[in-house]
Amino acid sequence: MKDNILKKEWNKKDVERARNLITGKTGERVTQGIGYSKKQEFHNEGDIWDENGKKWTIKDGIKQNITKLDKVKKLGKTPMFCPECGGLMNHRFDNDYYKIHKMCFGCFTKFESELKIKGLWEDYFDRVHNGEIDNLISEFKNWVDYKLNESNQSFVTEQGDIENWVGKPNEKRVQEGMQGVIEYLESLKKDNDK
Repeated sequence: MKDNILKKEWNKKDVERARNLITGKTGERVTQGIGYSKKQEFHNEGDIWDENGKKWTIKDGIKQNITKLDKVKKLGKTPMFCPECGGLMNHRFDNDYYKIHKMCFGCFTKFESELKIKGLWEDYFDRVHNGEIDNLISEFKNWVDYKLNESNQSFVTEQGDIENWVGKPNEKRVQEGMQGVIEYLESLKKDNDK
């Protein structure tokens, strides 16, 4: 048996492979493939093309798929450097402050300090507070409209039984209740006429 192993002949392919390994060319081919070869397309940075029904581009030298959600992904992504000061965003509050104010924590504290020095802090605070209440009122109206238009054909009980109910909420009473809540929320707004 040992004779067979020692007397084995080396093919040209084996010699080429050994030569490539010794010279450090480990990725080199030693045979030619036969069959279908796809036409190679070369793209540069920023090119956009369609391939297999998908859009592709090259960003930072990496081939990437372009999706419908790319814009949304950018909105939720905190950059490495603050757009205001250009500083590194590594403070523990930077992520939260960027999502709200589009600047780092340090820039926002400087912005607040400047407003306080100029005497504009209360007006700014009132505008932000009133904007939050307006947003809350808008969301509340949308929720009430959704609930009024929601189908109430059947409900599932805690036991898993399906019950069919007949009737709708009294829209007049719902609208009156909604107006009461809106009036209360409006009363919470800060007055800008000081």
